[in-house]
Amino acid sequence: MSRSKAGSPHNPRGVERFHEERATYTVASAQPDLEAGIAAIRETVKTLKPVPGVYRMLDVRGDVLYVGKARALKNRVANYTQVQGLTNRLLRMVSQTRGMEIVTTNSEAEALLLEAQLVKRFRPPFNVHLRDDKSFPFILLRAEHDFPRIMKHRGARKAKGNYYGPFASAGNVNTTINALQKLFLLRSCTDSFFSRRDRPCLLYQIKRCSAPCVGRIGEADYAALVDQAKDFLSGKSSAVQADLERQMAEAAEALDFETAAILRDRLRAATFIQGSQAIHAQGLGDADVFALAAKGGHVGIQAFFIRGGQNWGHRAFFPTHTKDVEEEQVLADVILQFYEEVPPPPTVLVDRELPEAELIEQAFGELAGRKVALSVPQRGERRKLMQQAERNAGEALDRRLAESGTKAKVLRDLAEFFELDGVPQRIEVYDNSHIQGAKAVGAMVVAGPDGFLKNQYRKFNIREAQTNDDFGMMREVMRRRFSRAMEEDPEREGGTWPDLVLIDGGKGQMSSVRDTLEELGIEDVPLIAIAKGPHHGREGREVFHFPDGREKTLPVNSPLLFYLQNLRDEVHRYVIGAHRAKRSRAISASPLDEIPGIGPARKRALLLHFGTASKVRAAALEDLQRAPGVSDAVARKIYDFYHAGG
Repeated sequence: MSRSKAGSPHNPRGVERFHEERATYTVASAQPDLEAGIAAIRETVKTLKPVPGVYRMLDVRGDVLYVGKARALKNRVANYTQVQGLTNRLLRMVSQTRGMEIVTTNSEAEALLLEAQLVKRFRPPFNVHLRDDKSFPFILLRAEHDFPRIMKHRGARKAKGNYYGPFASAGNVNTTINALQKLFLLRSCTDSFFSRRDRPCLLYQIKRCSAPCVGRIGEADYAALVDQAKDFLSGKSSAVQADLERQMAEAAEALDFETAAILRDRLRAATFIQGSQAIHAQGLGDADVFALAAKGGHVGIQAFFIRGGQNWGHRAFFPTHTKDVEEEQVLADVILQFYEEVPPPPTVLVDRELPEAELIEQAFGELAGRKVALSVPQRGERRKLMQQAERNAGEALDRRLAESGTKAKVLRDLAEFFELDGVPQRIEVYDNSHIQGAKAVGAMVVAGPDGFLKNQYRKFNIREAQTNDDFGMMREVMRRRFSRAMEEDPEREGGTWPDLVLIDGGKGQMSSVRDTLEELGIEDVPLIAIAKGPHHGREGREVFHFPDGREKTLPVNSPLLFYLQNLRDEVHRYVIGAHRAKRSRAISASPLDEIPGIGPARKRALLLHFGTASKVRAAALEDLQRAPGVSDAVARKIYDFYHAGG
């Protein structure tokens, strides 16, 4: 049976506020079957009302196949039972459907926003995906300090202050912040660093900070610089430049050439920012521009980010699962998913009319708390800007297809070289890192036809393997990885089983991994070990070890070899980073952390009183009892911990 549960969320973006009851409908067979799918949908329709909401199609395992929204749920869901009007894509979806989940909302616009969030969360195979795992960076002017800090920010905007963005990349933000520091001399250091200074740091020496930490500038003068920065970032750059020119002229007239030179350098920084942001965006204010290009079944979307008439960068998106979906709908889906994390500006320009444009405007208005206009430019500067975006979209897609063609050939060569049944869709690469067995950690990176899948990387804290036993560490990683895979996806239908496993190592690592998988009853996962060959450190002399003992090599200029080296380098980078992080945490840990029931406040009190953790360990019970903030019971616990059995 199937049930629906109404929801009235305060914030449609917070999917965790919905406590839906999972409604499932199962059948004996797990094979796709159209009649079973229609029966599951009809069972759900019986419980629905003609109200707005979001529905999810579920397969036999309960995984989400599709997320959709509706003005009237009962009518929309019932349409899926009319198979004569369904496309082949929708017929495939219905044939796999075995249950549904329903959430009702207060409005269709709210349903539209929730749909976009759920698509990003579940990544259903029958929805268009905006495949972009990185959040967009912003510039933040913190407000919780007498001397506000300028900094790069990613993620949730919880800190108090002024946010400016999004920027297309971290590089755009870093370049802009460096120029803004030269222009406005604002600090970028952390509050703790700021509070510890007794003399200016290097940034003051190179004229990128006014050194408020040591009183080289007063609070009022610094606040004036902050106000200028806010004006500049809000699009009032001409007024800021005019004010700087006036101050420079006054300083020169007063023969204060040192001040005039500083102001001249600041003006040059302003010119640099505007020059690097040159684009036909005059008078546009805050706006985003989206243009779509399609070729050979592939889609590319170019986005420009304009704030205050300045270009803050551009990004190309290549959405997936776009087959048999109208281009207008693809663009609409991508934009909705994009603004699920980024606040929409007052103006969103697109290169074509979108379906349900008024509803999208209404949804964006609810997100932003103000009016958002969606429009297709027809003439003037906006049309020129759109033509520029269209040209960039086509060029980006051409580059993508050329790269994809090269990657496709490399993957075909890989399949042939490693004697695989077909081109691998999921490649897992493993390595481990330690220092004489200490702080050992293993790592897995994942790659597919479109590149690295960083959201699927995994770290493994080594728990069982003995010191310096590299083979044992690799056995532990493999056992944990594939034991979990057998529990969670025994039928190998979820796309989480690898088509190829690459191990950094030689014959020994290969034997340990092969034996471990055989113990688990897994003998059909292709394994290859990559060793550096007889001359360690010489690139291009890698030896590839097969499970049956054979070895192969590749020519030093082989594109396939470069690709495999890139995979190995990526797992090296990841595992070394994980190991360093673990080592840093261990270095910063205190021996007092081992005492159960002793919190941070008491640790600080003990260290302040005794000086070091070793003196706490050696202290007599009476000395511990005299420590401030330490009761007799706590003193006894500490003493017994260190002197048990003594």
